[in-house]
Amino acid sequence: MDFAAARRNMIDCQVLPNRVTDERVIAAMAETPREAFVPETKRSIAYVDEALAVGGGRYLMEPMITARLLQTARIGADDVVLCIGCGTGYSPALLSKLANTVVVVESDKAMAKQAQETLAGLGIDTVAVIDGKMANGYPKQAPYDVIFFDGAVPSVPEKIEKQLAEGGRLVAVCSKRGSAVGSAVLAARFGGHISHRDLFDAGTPDLPGFELEEAFTF
Repeated sequence: MDFAAARRNMIDCQVLPNRVTDERVIAAMAETPREAFVPETKRSIAYVDEALAVGGGRYLMEPMITARLLQTARIGADDVVLCIGCGTGYSPALLSKLANTVVVVESDKAMAKQAQETLAGLGIDTVAVIDGKMANGYPKQAPYDVIFFDGAVPSVPEKIEKQLAEGGRLVAVCSKRGSAVGSAVLAARFGGHISHRDLFDAGTPDLPGFELEEAFTF
């Protein structure tokens, strides 16, 4: 299969038509081999326009949703990013092309190991994968310029919002109980206060471990 052509088709048919104009985000998605982050048996469908199961109850988010969240986060080349959940490592790989440093917290040890191996195999050395509870974030390295959720959550825990730096941005998909469609949201910290804004309708599978967490509801 011509994966380079599949990536180009993903950009042309899924990303660009959905108001993604940030050239850095487009370049990151065009350069990152999504097929490297899925099981070998699913590589032929790595670029489908839907969430893709990668095992262990985890998914790669739909390319369009990933791209729009990355664009909204306005990630700078000097930024430090916290990624909540890494799955097999695709979103951290994209983030590594946009930011200075990426810290990932992942509660599934096998998934974290797989992501580390794949990232290392691609020569990506600016991503640190931390074994820990995703719902806690990683306050040890806080504050972060950007916080990116690699999957949906019912709501964002306030303890993670508190890890945003002044001027920092947090992007996530918040799922809605009983509905397949949730909402992509942006939280930003200015003057010590955090504001919230709904972005667009989005449906993607939930990250595990957030179901019973006390959280700030958008």
